[in-house]
Amino acid sequence: MEQQVMEVTAFDHIVFNVSDVERSAAWYASVLGMERHDSRAEDGSTRTSMTFGINKINLRPLSASQEEWFTAHTPAAGSADLCFLTDIPPGAVADHFRVLGVAIEQGPVTRNGARGPIRSAYVRDPDGSLIEVASYE
Repeated sequence: MEQQVMEVTAFDHIVFNVSDVERSAAWYASVLGMERHDSRAEDGSTRTSMTFGINKINLRPLSASQEEWFTAHTPAAGSADLCFLTDIPPGAVADHFRVLGVAIEQGPVTRNGARGPIRSAYVRDPDGSLIEVASYE
Protein backbone atom coordinates (compact mmCIF):
# COMPACT_ATOMS: atom_id res chain seq x y z
CA MET A 1 0.00 0.00 0.00
CA GLU A 2 1.32 3.41 -0.97
CA GLN A 3 1.81 5.90 1.87
CA GLN A 4 -0.40 8.96 1.61
CA VAL A 5 1.43 12.28 1.66
CA MET A 6 0.11 14.68 4.27
CA GLU A 7 -0.30 18.34 3.43
CA VAL A 8 -1.35 20.90 6.02
CA THR A 9 -4.07 23.18 4.65
CA ALA A 10 -4.83 25.74 7.39
CA PHE A 11 -4.69 26.64 11.07
CA ASP A 12 -7.67 25.65 13.19
CA HIS A 13 -6.59 27.66 16.23
CA ILE A 14 -3.49 28.93 17.97
CA VAL A 15 -2.70 29.29 21.66
CA PHE A 16 -1.23 32.38 23.30
CA ASN A 17 0.36 31.93 26.70
CA VAL A 18 -0.67 35.01 28.66
CA SER A 19 0.11 36.35 32.12
CA ASP A 20 -3.45 37.65 32.66
CA VAL A 21 -6.35 36.17 30.66
CA GLU A 22 -8.79 38.96 31.57
CA ARG A 23 -6.37 41.72 30.56
CA SER A 24 -5.47 39.98 27.29
CA ALA A 25 -9.09 39.21 26.39
CA ALA A 26 -10.06 42.84 26.98
CA TRP A 27 -7.14 44.07 24.83
CA TYR A 28 -7.87 41.75 21.89
CA ALA A 29 -11.56 42.68 22.03
CA SER A 30 -11.11 46.44 22.30
CA VAL A 31 -8.01 46.93 20.13
CA LEU A 32 -8.49 44.28 17.43
CA GLY A 33 -12.27 43.82 17.56
CA MET A 34 -12.18 40.11 18.41
CA GLU A 35 -15.06 38.38 20.17
CA ARG A 36 -14.56 36.64 23.52
CA HIS A 37 -15.88 33.13 24.16
CA ASP A 38 -15.70 31.24 27.45
CA SER A 39 -16.24 27.48 27.57
CA ARG A 40 -15.83 24.64 30.06
CA ALA A 41 -12.93 22.20 29.68
CA GLU A 42 -13.23 18.51 30.57
CA ASP A 43 -11.75 19.22 34.01
CA GLY A 44 -14.38 21.88 34.72
CA SER A 45 -12.07 24.86 34.31
CA THR A 46 -13.02 27.81 32.13
CA ARG A 47 -11.21 28.31 28.83
CA THR A 48 -11.20 31.72 27.17
CA SER A 49 -10.80 32.16 23.45
CA MET A 50 -10.97 35.07 21.05
CA THR A 51 -12.54 34.65 17.62
CA PHE A 52 -12.34 36.71 14.44
CA GLY A 53 -13.61 35.59 11.04
CA ILE A 54 -13.15 31.80 10.97
CA ASN A 55 -10.14 31.95 13.31
CA LYS A 56 -9.66 31.35 17.01
CA ILE A 57 -6.99 32.16 19.59
CA ASN A 58 -7.05 30.31 22.91
CA LEU A 59 -5.71 32.36 25.83
CA ARG A 60 -3.79 30.00 28.11
CA PRO A 61 -2.85 31.33 31.54
CA LEU A 62 0.82 30.84 32.40
CA SER A 63 -0.31 29.47 35.76
CA ALA A 64 -1.93 26.43 34.08
CA SER A 65 0.02 23.19 34.47
CA GLN A 66 0.62 20.61 31.73
CA GLU A 67 -2.09 18.49 33.35
CA GLU A 68 -4.55 21.37 33.25
CA TRP A 69 -3.66 22.55 29.76
CA PHE A 70 -1.38 20.39 27.59
CA THR A 71 0.99 22.80 25.86
CA ALA A 72 4.54 23.55 24.77
CA HIS A 73 7.43 22.54 27.02
CA THR A 74 8.43 26.11 27.82
CA PRO A 75 5.38 28.37 27.64
CA ALA A 76 6.18 32.07 27.89
CA ALA A 77 3.96 35.12 27.77
CA GLY A 78 5.00 37.75 25.26
CA SER A 79 6.76 35.37 22.88
CA ALA A 80 4.23 35.50 20.02
CA ASP A 81 4.83 37.36 16.77
CA LEU A 82 1.76 37.34 14.56
CA CYS A 83 0.34 39.14 11.57
CA PHE A 84 -3.40 39.79 11.36
CA LEU A 85 -5.05 40.96 8.14
CA THR A 86 -7.61 43.74 7.83
CA ASP A 87 -9.47 45.32 4.93
CA ILE A 88 -8.97 48.89 6.12
CA PRO A 89 -6.05 50.93 4.77
CA PRO A 90 -2.79 51.14 6.77
CA GLY A 91 -3.30 54.82 7.65
CA ALA A 92 -6.70 54.02 9.18
CA VAL A 93 -5.12 51.17 11.17
CA ALA A 94 -2.52 53.57 12.57
CA ASP A 95 -5.22 56.14 13.35
CA HIS A 96 -7.24 53.46 15.18
CA PHE A 97 -4.26 52.59 17.36
CA ARG A 98 -3.53 56.25 18.11
CA VAL A 99 -7.15 56.93 19.15
CA LEU A 100 -6.99 53.98 21.57
CA GLY A 101 -3.64 55.11 22.94
CA VAL A 102 -1.86 51.99 21.66
CA ALA A 103 1.78 52.77 20.88
CA ILE A 104 2.81 51.98 17.31
CA GLU A 105 6.18 50.23 17.35
CA GLN A 106 6.68 50.56 13.60
CA GLY A 107 4.74 51.48 10.50
CA PRO A 108 2.91 51.62 8.40
CA VAL A 109 5.66 49.93 6.42
CA THR A 110 5.73 47.56 3.44
CA ARG A 111 6.56 43.93 4.19
CA ASN A 112 6.32 40.60 2.36
CA GLY A 113 3.13 38.70 3.17
CA ALA A 114 2.15 35.17 2.20
CA ARG A 115 0.52 36.46 -1.02
CA GLY A 116 2.82 39.39 -1.81
CA PRO A 117 3.52 42.92 -0.53
CA ILE A 118 1.52 44.09 2.49
CA ARG A 119 1.39 47.38 4.41
CA SER A 120 1.77 46.79 8.14
CA ALA A 121 1.60 48.57 11.47
CA TYR A 122 3.17 46.93 14.52
CA VAL A 123 2.01 47.16 18.14
CA ARG A 124 2.50 45.09 21.30
CA ASP A 125 -0.17 43.27 23.26
CA PRO A 126 -0.27 43.51 27.09
CA ASP A 127 2.42 40.80 27.47
CA GLY A 128 4.71 42.31 24.83
CA SER A 129 3.95 39.97 21.93
CA LEU A 130 4.51 41.65 18.58
CA ILE A 131 1.21 42.15 16.77
CA GLU A 132 1.33 43.14 13.11
CA VAL A 133 -1.88 44.40 11.49
CA ALA A 134 -1.63 44.50 7.71
CA SER A 135 -3.55 44.86 4.50
CA TYR A 136 -2.71 43.81 0.97
CA GLU A 137 -2.37 46.66 -1.47
